[in-house]
Amino acid sequence: MDTSAHDVLLVGGGGAGLRAAIAISEFNPKLSVAVVSKVYPMRSHTVSAEGGAAGVIKPNDTLDEHCYDTISGGDWMCDQDAVELFVREAPKELLRLEHWGCPWSREPDGHVAVRPFGGMKNERTWFAADKTGFHMLHTLFQTSLKYPSVRRYDEWFVTKLLIDDGQVRGVVAIELMTGRIQAILAKSVIICTGGCGKVFPFTTNANIKNGDGMSLALRAGAPLKDMEFVQYHPTGLPFTGILITEAARAEGGWLLNKDGYRYLQDYNLGKPEPTPVLRSMELGPRDRLSQAFVKEYEKGRTIETPYGHVVHLDVRHLGEKKINAKIPFVRELCLKYQGIDPVREMIPVRPVVHYMMGGVSTDINAATPIKGLFAAGEAACVSINGANRLGSNSLTELLVFGARAGLHAAQFASEQKEGNTAAILAQAIDEKRRVEDQFLNKTAGRESISTIREEMQKAMEEGAGIYRTHDSLAKAAETIGKLQERFKDIAISDHSHTFNTELTAAFELSYMLDVAEAIIACALNRKESRGSHQRTDFTKRDDEKFLAHSLVYRNADGSTRVEYLPVTITRWPPAERVYGK
Repeated sequence: MDTSAHDVLLVGGGGAGLRAAIAISEFNPKLSVAVVSKVYPMRSHTVSAEGGAAGVIKPNDTLDEHCYDTISGGDWMCDQDAVELFVREAPKELLRLEHWGCPWSREPDGHVAVRPFGGMKNERTWFAADKTGFHMLHTLFQTSLKYPSVRRYDEWFVTKLLIDDGQVRGVVAIELMTGRIQAILAKSVIICTGGCGKVFPFTTNANIKNGDGMSLALRAGAPLKDMEFVQYHPTGLPFTGILITEAARAEGGWLLNKDGYRYLQDYNLGKPEPTPVLRSMELGPRDRLSQAFVKEYEKGRTIETPYGHVVHLDVRHLGEKKINAKIPFVRELCLKYQGIDPVREMIPVRPVVHYMMGGVSTDINAATPIKGLFAAGEAACVSINGANRLGSNSLTELLVFGARAGLHAAQFASEQKEGNTAAILAQAIDEKRRVEDQFLNKTAGRESISTIREEMQKAMEEGAGIYRTHDSLAKAAETIGKLQERFKDIAISDHSHTFNTELTAAFELSYMLDVAEAIIACALNRKESRGSHQRTDFTKRDDEKFLAHSLVYRNADGSTRVEYLPVTITRWPPAERVYGK
């Protein structure tokens, strides 16, 4: 079996992965770094983030205020020591990116421009027009190229983490161009594969966001944390799910129901003001805005379309000059994908799944409970996002915890000796045989990949959507269990070795089913409503019983179990979330 070896291996080549690779090379340029990504790095989903990255820089803002906004926005599910570290490091990382060439938008006097964002009471979101993720990823990618010790495995698909004696030792991966299965050994591994929005039918996420790293870690024995907290973004295009960035509301856009009424004033999110009020209305947190949409739908105040009910996002009053200067990509997306010009027409929008607050459980150093295994970005849960992430915190999180994961993975790798290569390769050979027998060489099978995927997505939307009940979750759990069994009988008709997309779709479906099972298990056990997790049968937040992180594990028999870990409280005791007052 073909093998290669490196000191540190990264699964995922997006913002968190590239920032980690740079941090490793800065720590010790002699360490060999492997970046294994199923897509070319510049096709990573980081590129589609639009609105901005949060970090305190203006004199009227403070680190404590950023901490409090994040913690209250997360409904007190955030680990406050992690939030304090994140907020403290955020401006340093954003300035570092500036020095590497990121073209942040500027004020007329040359200072970095910031804009308001939902749930934040001060303007602290740095931006590069409305293509922030695109420019950040370009900057990180170009910076990574100057380190000769970084080797990229572009378009390689990881199928297994190799674990020996409780310690990670590398991965098994398929080279998509040739179908070659190879063991890539390493002294430490960082998972930075992004989220899993494709578990749901309507999402802002790209097709590559299937929870790969979450499932790989779960199968290897690491717990996933807080998987019940799934964020819906209130403004996605109804047919495609493409994101209309929060920046459109930050610049002054209004959300209107079918009567042309700014309905958010009815949901304790403030009243219309002649000047922007940062804490209210359209700049409320995403969970509250998505829940308000459902209430408007129930009152018959939404607009029916062939692709579901919508409300309108109105930016016409901003004027063509401001739209072209501040949110040009919004106009481009509307023209290309909706056939409307937001300068003259209102934008139809609906809530769509956007972000996973949960992920692979890590400590403040990005380390998982498995020795040598680290995680960063949306694939990880440290937890700074709690029950609801504030917009523009995620791009900064990629930088802060990507750098931290890289540093600690490099330190760990520097202290390790070679493992039991024979035992590790035996595992890899077993995995190669499994891939060939269960997928590549499989000739029998009656189940369709697309049918199982569609049934999974429907079950998740109906059972674990914006509002949940015990009955809806139990029904979804039953469906997902049956789909797990049916997956064993999937049919694969393509047995070629060159870019076999049916093979990768099968692996991705298996990862998504694992993640779906974890989401439902955590949601069933959390008998309260908090942030993005809303139970209509348990409508109140219950700090006495559930001020704790859910940890979901995979048992030896394939079933799951949920345990709890107390939330870390440092300086901000739980209080009521208040907006618009």
